[in-house]
Amino acid sequence: MARFVKAVLFDLDGTLIDTAADFVRIIGKMSAENNWQAPQEAEIREQVSAGASAMVQLMLRHNEQLSVSEEQLLAFRQQFLDDYEADICVESCVFPELEMVLTTLEQQNVPWGIVTNKPRYLSEQLLKVMNLEERCAVLVCPDDVSRPKPDPEPMYLALEKLAIPRGAAGSVLYIGDHVRDIEAGAAADMPTILAAYGYIPPEDQNNLKKWGADYIIDTPAQLRELLLNSGKFEYL
Repeated sequence: MARFVKAVLFDLDGTLIDTAADFVRIIGKMSAENNWQAPQEAEIREQVSAGASAMVQLMLRHNEQLSVSEEQLLAFRQQFLDDYEADICVESCVFPELEMVLTTLEQQNVPWGIVTNKPRYLSEQLLKVMNLEERCAVLVCPDDVSRPKPDPEPMYLALEKLAIPRGAAGSVLYIGDHVRDIEAGAAADMPTILAAYGYIPPEDQNNLKKWGADYIIDTPAQLRELLLNSGKFEYL
């Protein structure tokens, strides 16, 4: 029997939007400015979901900058964020096949939204540049809550903004590429889908089943197939 779905929520980086190339570009710029060798693109992609600090620390470790002070680390992180904000969307794009998912949901009047640990000022700017701002029914960022993912608080706030009671959380899908996404969705009683095509480090690849997602999807095409053509979900 198909599960009736009232709304679909996505994590942002590595799930709905492929932002890695722009982070690779920023790390390359910072490395060149310091006469350092930039980490490999694959290494950077694996750290995107862990946030700005993780990507900066990767760059420093790659160049054996192990003795930087906390103040210097924060300065590098701020430079990273400033450079990213200044030119946030050069190569970022909605993952292939997912534009069809968004369009189909909209045609069926099913709201879709984003629950992310990306700061609101960057999330809003990215969605605006990509012409997704008006299409996104709800955006929840860590700035909006006292406890970000993996706590369920952001998920509950998304339900509230969508006027869906917590008791109906089982009719809202949550899709993410990090263990905290699956934990947050499960804690809020939402069915969860693990986007294994996202930014997942090699050391986690063998543990994905242990994260407890209801579904594990290896490619955006498989996600489109699951959501639209598998018969597992009903939207009307």
